[in-house]
Amino acid sequence: MAISESVSCRKVKRRKKLSTEDKVFYVFIYTFFALFAIVIAFPLIHILALSLNERYDAVLGGVYLLPREWSLDNYRIILEEHPGFISGAVCTVARTLIGTFTGLVADTFLAYILSRRKFLFKSGLSLFWIIAMFIHGSIIPIVPVIILYRHLHLVRSFWVYIIPGMVNVVYVMAMRTYMQNIPDSLEESSQLEGAGYIRIFWSIISPLCKPIYASVALFIAAYHWNSWVDTLCFNRLDQEYTTMPFELMKFFSELRYQGQNTFRCRAYTPAAVVAAATVLAMLPILVISPFFQKYYVSGLKIGGVKE
Repeated sequence: MAISESVSCRKVKRRKKLSTEDKVFYVFIYTFFALFAIVIAFPLIHILALSLNERYDAVLGGVYLLPREWSLDNYRIILEEHPGFISGAVCTVARTLIGTFTGLVADTFLAYILSRRKFLFKSGLSLFWIIAMFIHGSIIPIVPVIILYRHLHLVRSFWVYIIPGMVNVVYVMAMRTYMQNIPDSLEESSQLEGAGYIRIFWSIISPLCKPIYASVALFIAAYHWNSWVDTLCFNRLDQEYTTMPFELMKFFSELRYQGQNTFRCRAYTPAAVVAAATVLAMLPILVISPFFQKYYVSGLKIGGVKE
């Protein structure tokens, strides 16, 4: 009896043996993704190394993964010789924060309305949004848009960045589809307890939609952070409302069309400065993205009622 008790209490670890086919498969998968990660990471590391390299030494080339001579002069040159970059960065940050919040709120409420089965105009509005989604915005002439925005007092204004792009059809359809996959039993049980639509949305639907909220918010933020065409069309004459991508576009244009003698007088190479500007432009999105990775898993269902 003692022997059986001692044997039953003994912890025995058994490792499942992998077949030859499984080992070959795992080696192939790990090798493939390792090479894929190297291909993705190499351009980013190269740009960062080039931006941190000393401007005179960058002329010699051969800077790949690490700078030969460390220096922050490339960043200093951008900030000192282009004062519009700082004001553009402030405007871009404000635009990204406000635009992401307002866009996410507007898309969320529209998606929630379209996802309700008892909504009378659900089919008609959904069809309207789907048709609008396939009509690309580039086919709309820019001159009538400028005239319309001028009558709406949006030209030469900060709100031209926020109001026209507040609703995105693609994001509305994606969020509507996600909300439709939530079991109806959750809503029905809440209605039996006396909860209204606002209470159901705030306490039940919204917590379950955190993954799609995070994904849409990241896409909206990336759009506002990188957009410069609207600045060119509506606010190019107002330095107060300039944005960082627009200032970078102007800076890149100067580097592209100026002669080599100008570069020698300025004592820096276009490649190193362009790399520094690129790092400044993409750094915030690269820092924020890892924090949203855990929300990218779709199909998350949390609830106390099983279908």
